[in-house]
Amino acid sequence: MSGEASSAEKRARLSGRLVAATHNSGKLREIRELMKPYGVNVVSAAELNLAEPEETGSTFRDNAALKAEAAARASGIVALADDSGLCVEALGGAPGIYSARWAGGGKDFGAAMARVERELEALAAPPPWRASFVSVLALAWPDGALETFEGRVDGALVFPPRGTAGFGYDPIFRPDGHDRTFGEMGPEEKHGIPADGSLALSHRARAFQKLSRERL
Repeated sequence: MSGEASSAEKRARLSGRLVAATHNSGKLREIRELMKPYGVNVVSAAELNLAEPEETGSTFRDNAALKAEAAARASGIVALADDSGLCVEALGGAPGIYSARWAGGGKDFGAAMARVERELEALAAPPPWRASFVSVLALAWPDGALETFEGRVDGALVFPPRGTAGFGYDPIFRPDGHDRTFGEMGPEEKHGIPADGSLALSHRARAFQKLSRERL
């Protein structure tokens, strides 16, 4: 957890209504699934007709905070934002914070995954192609309080893409210790929170575990 604030509202556990500061249907679905056991009513920024702020930060944390703070100010209620991406070791961490931009305005992640493969081939980088998924969740309150939580999962890339579950780069990412890609895993396996408190699998679920211990 990072960020400091002293308001009583910030210290309280989350309940009632929460804005998911995203226009990405895949992210919204995962956030709702993660929040479901806690009875928090998640409404999206798109459903509230909130504008998408320009992501001008240089880190996942910067962009997550920027989106959460904008949604909290505009809606007047607590907002949760995620900034996440695929970081490929041989590509110097790219696409990283530009993961969504590699998919273009049409959000064509098939094209984005093909670009990753082309760039690896251009470098003649031999497999295994090590990569990680990183997610930072930012909670922002209308009074300016902010907290952030980071999760990461390491793995390797596989081509051609496998599986139609999940979204984004999931079909090319095989997490360490598993034979299947995120694209071949159902939601419970990918980001379910283990009842015994052990580490969740996906990057977003790992960040959410940290958030849940503090705020749920």
